[in-house]
Amino acid sequence: MKVLIIGQGGREHALAWKVKKSPRVKRIYCASGNGGTARVAANVPIRSDDTKALMRFAEDEKIDLTIVGPEAPLALGVVDSFREKGLRVFGPTKAASALESSKIFTKLLARDMRIPTADFEIFDKPDKAKDYVRSQKYPVVIKADGLAQGKGVIVAKDKNEAESAIDRIMVEKAFGHAGDRIIVEECLRGEEASIIVISDGENVVPLASSQDHKRLHDGDKGPNTGGMGAYSPAPVVTDKIFSGTITDMIGPAIRGMKEKGAPLSGVLYAGIMITENGPKLLEFNVRFGDPETQAILPRLESDFVEMIEASIDGLLKGHELAWNDKSCVSVVMASGGYPGKYEKEKKITGLDKVRKLKETFVFHAGTKLVDNNVLTTGGRVLNVVALGSDIKEAIDKVYLACGEIKFEGAHYR
Repeated sequence: MKVLIIGQGGREHALAWKVKKSPRVKRIYCASGNGGTARVAANVPIRSDDTKALMRFAEDEKIDLTIVGPEAPLALGVVDSFREKGLRVFGPTKAASALESSKIFTKLLARDMRIPTADFEIFDKPDKAKDYVRSQKYPVVIKADGLAQGKGVIVAKDKNEAESAIDRIMVEKAFGHAGDRIIVEECLRGEEASIIVISDGENVVPLASSQDHKRLHDGDKGPNTGGMGAYSPAPVVTDKIFSGTITDMIGPAIRGMKEKGAPLSGVLYAGIMITENGPKLLEFNVRFGDPETQAILPRLESDFVEMIEASIDGLLKGHELAWNDKSCVSVVMASGGYPGKYEKEKKITGLDKVRKLKETFVFHAGTKLVDNNVLTTGGRVLNVVALGSDIKEAIDKVYLACGEIKFEGAHYR
């Protein structure tokens, strides 16, 4: 079996690593991949948003299964295009991807399906939005409607910050057309967690819980990032919260999408806030989390490819997954300056030492391989991952590994 994985980040390296463990898979390609995927797959120099080139490659190489990693190609309709060509692909259609590509779509679906979430208002003109925030209690959350690489959410502590955020998103167009419309919503208080399921459009199979840490610095301080680390399972997610999220949020969303004629086959990721009044929905994503995936997949014992094929074929009913009883922690090593401007082409050393450590892995995110040297290419460079008997042991092991890896400007939480 030949498998193509679309994407080039740490999530895609983790997906390739897990796919390779399936006895049915003979060859893996990553488009465009990175310095880490080059060790488990053949990297193909095709951008994840070049749908035509990806389809040509899949046809020419007789790819049996394509797995889409990032949200951008899903929003562009890569799954629709592949299906029209009769190519087997895992991921939601463009219509179903609106659950991530439009925060307004998700909020309106939540209202229709009575999914618990923050109160909100929608605006397409900055002046109207500013009039509204002047009368609100603070803090409030300002969200760009469209895709913004995880950075389109701003928590405003007062009126001045709220007006500045509105200008940044809607007037200065910091996130391009993603900011043509915004949501202003109440700021939920509590602890965040992630519940990810695989869906066949009707049935779902949940993955293990996880918790992402988005702030740049220790103590959950500093600017928001794409994610500085994650662990699984999330201790804050009790059995009651887990089952309640499936019943009260994910189930209604799957039913709602089917009723809209856009059944969601693929991944549905619920970002939740666990408040004093119970869990509430923060957002839906329609792809594997990054870096949550890097903390979840090392705990999965079942054949990953078998589960994905059951999703495509509508056969998830009764499907169960086996998990090891370990805890897993992933720490992101980032370039100096991230999430702002950063330098590239920095040589990474110490990876060979980490490969010798037990139950420890490195999933590459922003790297490339040049003459057997691994160089930095992105803001988030590496995901250093370790398994342990509990979270504490996994943390101790992962920071031991981080200490072995060096590149100029490296920093991590």
